[in-house]
Amino acid sequence: MSITDPIADFLTLIRNATRAKKETVDVVQSKMNKEILEIIKREGYISDFKPLEASRKIRVYLKYASNRSVIKNVRKVSKPGLKVYTSYNKIPNVLRGLGIAVISTSKGVMTNKEARELKVGGEILCYFW
Repeated sequence: MSITDPIADFLTLIRNATRAKKETVDVVQSKMNKEILEIIKREGYISDFKPLEASRKIRVYLKYASNRSVIKNVRKVSKPGLKVYTSYNKIPNVLRGLGIAVISTSKGVMTNKEARELKVGGEILCYFW
């Protein structure tokens, strides 16, 4: 079985695991998934993640506060049939700064705040809040 949009599959696994109040979720290991996980870990949306040696998966340790998930929602923006690009001066604020946009730029994958500071635009991959 082939996956048409691996990033959407990755985000769906995380969203479903948080709604089911799971402590961990195993996602497919890829460079893009790892870069997104590094960003959401740094921003405080997950506790940690570790690659599993036995398979090509990454175990993501989800974060909860007061028995509620820190990740309220995840939204995929760019899709295989419709890529969404933005210049640095038009990068959106997610929930007036309470969430983050993950953007793939020529300087790597980064948050909307980092892209604005570096004055670089790119493809908006997803929103976390």
